Amino acid sequence: MANETTYGSNTATPFLDGIDTPADLRTLREQDLRAVADELRQEVINAVSVTGGHLGAGLGVVELTVALHYVFDTPRARLIWDVGHQAYPHKVLTGRRDRIRTLRQGGGLSGFTKRSESEYDPFGAAHSSTSISSALGMAVARDLQGGKNDVIAVIGDGAMSAGMAYEAMNNAGSMNSRLIVILNDNDMSIAPPVGAMSAYLSRLLSSKEYRNLRTFGQRLARLLPRGLSKAAKRAEGYARGMVTGGTLFEELGFYYVGPIDGHNIDHLLPVLKNVRDSEHTGPVLIHVVTQKGHGYPPAEAAADKYHGVVKFDVATGTQAKGKAGPPSYTSVYAKALIAEAEADPKIVAITAAMPSGTGLDKFAERFPERCFDVGIAEQHGVTFAAGLACEGMKPFATIYSTFLQRAYDQVVHDVAIQSLPVRFAMDRAGLVGADGQTHAGSFDVAYLGCLPGFVVMAAADEAELMHMVATAATIDDRPSAVRYPRGEGVGMALPKRGEVLPIGKGRIVKEGTKIALLSFGARLQECMKAARDLETMGLSTTVADARFAKPVDTDLIDRLAREHEVLITIEEGAVGGFATQVMHHLAHSGALESGLKIRPMVLPDRFLDHDAPAKQYDTAKLNATHIVQMALGALGQEILFSARA
Repeated sequence: MANETTYGSNTATPFLDGIDTPADLRTLREQDLRAVADELRQEVINAVSVTGGHLGAGLGVVELTVALHYVFDTPRARLIWDVGHQAYPHKVLTGRRDRIRTLRQGGGLSGFTKRSESEYDPFGAAHSSTSISSALGMAVARDLQGGKNDVIAVIGDGAMSAGMAYEAMNNAGSMNSRLIVILNDNDMSIAPPVGAMSAYLSRLLSSKEYRNLRTFGQRLARLLPRGLSKAAKRAEGYARGMVTGGTLFEELGFYYVGPIDGHNIDHLLPVLKNVRDSEHTGPVLIHVVTQKGHGYPPAEAAADKYHGVVKFDVATGTQAKGKAGPPSYTSVYAKALIAEAEADPKIVAITAAMPSGTGLDKFAERFPERCFDVGIAEQHGVTFAAGLACEGMKPFATIYSTFLQRAYDQVVHDVAIQSLPVRFAMDRAGLVGADGQTHAGSFDVAYLGCLPGFVVMAAADEAELMHMVATAATIDDRPSAVRYPRGEGVGMALPKRGEVLPIGKGRIVKEGTKIALLSFGARLQECMKAARDLETMGLSTTVADARFAKPVDTDLIDRLAREHEVLITIEEGAVGGFATQVMHHLAHSGALESGLKIRPMVLPDRFLDHDAPAKQYDTAKLNATHIVQMALGALGQEILFSARA
C-alpha cells in the first residue's frame, strides 16, 4: 500500500514502490501523478532493456495508463488495450511489477494482455482492432445484467486502419450502451495542433454543463419545423467537428471529445472524470494524441520509435547485436522476390502494415510503385490482391501465417473459388518464440490444404525458399502459398535467383531401407540429425523433403510406404495438415493394409506458451530426439533407446 514512508525513501522509484495495485495509485494526490508517470516510464525502459519486446507503444501511453487507472475503478471497470503490446505500463501498475523482467520469457509474463494472467486483463489482445467489438460485448452484457461499471477500450491509430474497428463503431453507434473508446493517435496526423485551447474545448465538450445545454438545444430543435430541426442538428454537429475534428466519429454515432494531449495529465484527468461522471448513454470517443516512444530520446529519434527491440543499453539505446549467422528467412524471401520482380514487371507485393516484418521494406526500396501496404486490413489486402490477379498482375500477398487467418473468408471466396493466381507468402510459420501462442503459424497448412486447387509449399531451408518463390511466380492458373519460419536459415548457399520446381514433387535427401522420415518444412535438419542417430543403432533411414503438401507427391509417398517398415511424417503445424493429406492418399491406395507402420508428428493439440523456440519445439516433441523415439516406438524398441539415452 502506498504510504508517506515510501514516498520519503531513497529509492529511484519512491511512488512506484508504494503501488501494488491501482487502488494504491488512487490514494495519491493528483499532483503526484506526474512523478508516478516518470517513474513508470523509467521502469518500462529498464525492464524491456533486459527482456526485449515492444517498447515504443508502451512509452507513448504511460501518462494515459496512469490517468485511466487513477480515474476509473479497475478491475471493476473493464479496461481493454488494443493491441496488447501497449500494455507494459498497465502490467506494472496491476500487480505484475515483480515479474515485469520476465516479459516474453519462458514461464514469464506474456507480451500481450492475457485473461489467465490477471483480473486486470479482461480481454486477451495480440491481434489488433478487436477492442471496440469486445468492449461493446462487455457493455451490452453489463446492461443486460443490470451492472453500472465502465467499459473502456484503448485503440491505437494503427488498429483504426482495420475494417473491424469501424464495423464495431457502426454497431456501437446504433445502440444505447454506455461505452468509452480512447483513440490513441500516435502516428497519423488526424489531429489539429494540441494545446491549451484544445484542452479547454475538450473539457468543455465533455462537461455536464455543456451536455445539459446540448440536450436542451436538441429538445428545443424538436419543436422546430422538420427542416429547421435537421439544419440545427447538422449545424451543431459540424460546428463541433470543425472545432475538434470529430465529424467522422459523430457520424458513426459516437459523442466525440478531443483532441487531448496524451502526455499532459492535467489535461487528461478532467476529461476522463467528466466522461466517467456523465449520465450520457451511448458511446463516447476520446481522441488522445501521443508520441510513440515518448520520453526516451533514442526511441523518439528512431524511425519505428523502437516498436520492437531486442535487449539494449539504456544509456545509449544501442541494441544488442546477435552473433553473425545465416541470413533470416525474411531477408531471403525479400531477396528472392526482388530477383523475380526484376525479371517480371507484373510482380507486385502486398503487406498488411508489416513492411519490415515481412521484408517488403527492401522490396519497396527497389520497386516503390509495385509495393502496397494496405494497413492492418488483411481482408482487404487479400481481395485487393485478387483484383490485381484478375487484371493479369502477379500479386504476392506477404502476410504472417497467423495474420492471414483474419482473411480466411476472402482466401476462400475471393481467391480459391475463382482460381485466381494470388501467391501467399506466409512468414512466421510454425512456432515463433517470445510472441507465443497468438503469433504462432500453426494452422495454415490445414486451412489452405483443404481448399480445392491450392498449391501449398513449405521451405526446408533458405535455398528452398528461393526456389519456391520462383515457382510461385510461374503459377498463373490457381492460388499458391509458401510457408517459412521465423529466424535464421541453416546456412545454405543462395543462388542469385531461385529455380522453378516441378509442382507436387518432393525430393529424397538421404537413402535408407528401414525407416522413412518424410518432412514438410523446416524440421528437415532435425530429421537429418534423427537419421544419423538411428543409423548408429543399425536402423537404415531415408529422409525425404516433401516440399508440397498440396498437390502431394503420391509417387514419393507410395515408394516410401512400399520400401520401408516405418513411415513418419514431420511438420510444424496442427493436426489436419500435411499428414492428413499423406494418410488420405495411403488409405485410398491400400498401403495401410499391408502392415506399414505410419506415425504423424504434428504440433500438440493445445496452444503453446511463449518461450525460446528450441524449448517450444521440445515441448511440442518435434526435435530430433523425439523423432528417434517415435521411430523406435513404432518398432517396439523404446526401452532400448531409453537405456542408451
